[in-house]
Amino acid sequence: MLQGLTKITTIASTVPANGDVNPYGMAQVKHTTGNLRAGHILISNFNNSTNQQGTGTTIMDVAPDGTVSLFAPINAAALPGSCPGGVGLTTALVVLEQGWVIVGSLPTNSEGAISGSGCLIVLDSLGNPVETFYGSLINGPWDMTALDGTHEARLFVTNVLNRTVAGNGAVVNGGTVTRLNLKVSASAMPMLESITVIGSGFGERLDPAALVVGPTGVALRTHCSGEGDNCGDQEGDREGNGDDGSLLYIADTVNSRIAVIDHPLGRTTSAGTGRILTAGGSLNGPLGLTVTPGGDLLTVNAGDGFITEIGPNGAQRAKFQLDDTIVPGSPNGAGTLFGVLFDPAHGVYFVDDGSNTVNLLHH
Repeated sequence: MLQGLTKITTIASTVPANGDVNPYGMAQVKHTTGNLRAGHILISNFNNSTNQQGTGTTIMDVAPDGTVSLFAPINAAALPGSCPGGVGLTTALVVLEQGWVIVGSLPTNSEGAISGSGCLIVLDSLGNPVETFYGSLINGPWDMTALDGTHEARLFVTNVLNRTVAGNGAVVNGGTVTRLNLKVSASAMPMLESITVIGSGFGERLDPAALVVGPTGVALRTHCSGEGDNCGDQEGDREGNGDDGSLLYIADTVNSRIAVIDHPLGRTTSAGTGRILTAGGSLNGPLGLTVTPGGDLLTVNAGDGFITEIGPNGAQRAKFQLDDTIVPGSPNGAGTLFGVLFDPAHGVYFVDDGSNTVNLLHH
């Protein structure tokens, strides 16, 4: 796949009027409703105008032709529910079929220190926050993917603050993956039914450059036909062996590997850190992660600006450097990549934190 994509086009700047920078999360809109337009990409900003991490409050809307608008400015003081510590929008960003947008927050205070466990913020299709999900199992929501249909949605969220602050820069194996089961409809805001830890023990640590490093990208491969309402309904045994054989992939950033959690839709226990799909090689602190319709994975590195293509069997098939900016003391392109998504009609969209842009890798 990557071997046929050789051109990079800058689509748009992701900086809104308030100056937020450091674009992290990306989610493509599938259905037009409210202010959401099919084919547009939503992007969350993690930093404010002074480049302080964990203080970004804006979600941008980018059209394929490069037209940019502000989808949502989020005011921590006006949230409709609790979000411990405030607002700093992370890579955790999804758009559900019924028009609900959900974004993660991992906030910092005026001194730049992590100020709380954060939350998931639910917005309607007009960009208005309507509720929050928070609590002990939502602790630094860092990235997210979703499976949803007309009546049900399942969110898969990586969390990076379990014992991380107490570790004071040392690696602690506290990172988790949680599944949130929701009831959804177009007319009533999502209702949280349950939260289950399905992955645990991932490495995480504080980082002077990135604030925190821990399990990041999540991508779901499912064999369900049609919508997600009836996918994996059979919970089967405690390990979820009654579901359809779906796989949840996790970018284990600290250990430069891609992990796999089997039976993520129905399992009721943690799979620990899962099994290894691939490790090392071209992986250098993998962050954003996406799965293509054919089952291939694409992930971007924190450590060197490369994207790597991985086959369903774990073979690292190709790599391509998306950003080669000179970074003194580090490989070229280090620290410039985060979110990534694949659009079969256009190519690979990715955000570049160095230039605060959304870009397209294409033919």
